[in-house]
Amino acid sequence: MTAPEPRDTDVADTADPRPTAGPDGTVAPAETVLSRTYRALSVGIVSVVVLIAFEATAVGTAMPVAARELDGVSLYAFAFSGYFTTSLFGMVLSGQWSDRRGPLAPLTSGIAAFAAGLVLSGTAGAMWLFILGRAVQGLGGGLVIVALYVVVGRAYPERLRPAIMAAFAAGWIVPSVVGPLASGAVTEHLGWRWVFLGIPVLVALPLALALPQIRSRAAGPVQGTDAQEEPASFDRRRIRLALAISLGAGLLQYAAQDLRWMSLLPGAAGLALLVPAVLGLLPRGTYRAARGLPSVVLLRGVAAGSFIAAESFVPLMLVTQRGLSPTLAGFSLAAGGATWALGSWVQSRPRTEPYRDRLMTLGMILVAAAIAAAPSVLIEAVPAWTVAVAWGFGCFGMGLVISSTSVLLLRLSAPEEAGTNSAALQISDGLSNVLLLAAGGAAFAALGGGTVSHAATEATGSHPAAFAAVFLPMAGVALAGAWVTTRLRER
Repeated sequence: MTAPEPRDTDVADTADPRPTAGPDGTVAPAETVLSRTYRALSVGIVSVVVLIAFEATAVGTAMPVAARELDGVSLYAFAFSGYFTTSLFGMVLSGQWSDRRGPLAPLTSGIAAFAAGLVLSGTAGAMWLFILGRAVQGLGGGLVIVALYVVVGRAYPERLRPAIMAAFAAGWIVPSVVGPLASGAVTEHLGWRWVFLGIPVLVALPLALALPQIRSRAAGPVQGTDAQEEPASFDRRRIRLALAISLGAGLLQYAAQDLRWMSLLPGAAGLALLVPAVLGLLPRGTYRAARGLPSVVLLRGVAAGSFIAAESFVPLMLVTQRGLSPTLAGFSLAAGGATWALGSWVQSRPRTEPYRDRLMTLGMILVAAAIAAAPSVLIEAVPAWTVAVAWGFGCFGMGLVISSTSVLLLRLSAPEEAGTNSAALQISDGLSNVLLLAAGGAAFAALGGGTVSHAATEATGSHPAAFAAVFLPMAGVALAGAWVTTRLRER
């Protein structure tokens, strides 16, 4: 098999992005992500992110109604865990696929699986079919997110990568506000099935914009020095580890949802599968914060896990301890979408590039402070809006950190390793979410958290100390992340 023809990305990655003088002496402005060269690609891939964000916010609103109508409330949690476990496998598979064949195939396959899963869930007549659809959707989501990172690494010069990562973050602003409202209206007037069935139709436009650009700029394997070199085959060991990490995470979630002594067996089996798989899939030295790439991957998990685990309990705390309606409790976090995008925009500015490490340290301190400040509303004299203000600052810190970890990962990765390392970053993110959520949930229940509904709208017998037992340890984890930011650069 002959090697493919050179791609446009070979020029884009090496060309000097600085302004150049024309024949008449005038200086042409530097290209941006919305310049003619990159506009169609940028609009297309950001639109894909917007649709994924809309699905994440809208489906969560329709899920309780779907479970009730399908007589599957007892299996409700598996609709989420099914998505998560298959997405972990999809991330590793996408990394392998992208490095060896290019990101085009995993991206299109992932979008197709994502849409097929939505259709399967939307037409399900039984809860097990609904969960199967969510699992197919999770596989597609894992394929897509890693492939998008590889596209950014190949199609954009290093100078423009912070800006496109900021655009990804901005793509969550509108869905975080509009998604629940639109989903609620559709569920109420048309039925929950249309929330699932309507999203696949919207995928056509971004695909039409992005795919031709991806094909010309980022398709095909990374070429070596030998023009006749065949693309490397898949690493079967990593595929087996991906299956182990997915199965292990699923067993752990099952054990966490059934806190009986009999659950110790699946929990122990999950750990036995998970630990060696994580050590094999993440960069060597990640667990001890080795300098460089391992610390970048570790920081992503520490930041995402501590923040999401704490955020999951904010609406519940405001409803059960301060008497807010579920709508007001949810809107207390709405401003965070804008401040998150603002933080991501700040890190993308060329003037802030020399200070990226310091900005990330500041970001983790803001995250720790926001998490620690949240339980202050357990004191009646503290206004409930304190949480909204604190969370706005915390989301600004997350915008600084999350986008910067993506930028640093691509900078520290060789072109042929971008997919594998992007998969490791996403695994660290997703796995830390489930582990820290499980730890926080166990502490919450142990200190009298009461019986909590999955919609996080009501609880019985919740004790204020149970909420403090969640927020304060997560603030400590985030503060440890501030130390990890000092180890992002190799000596």
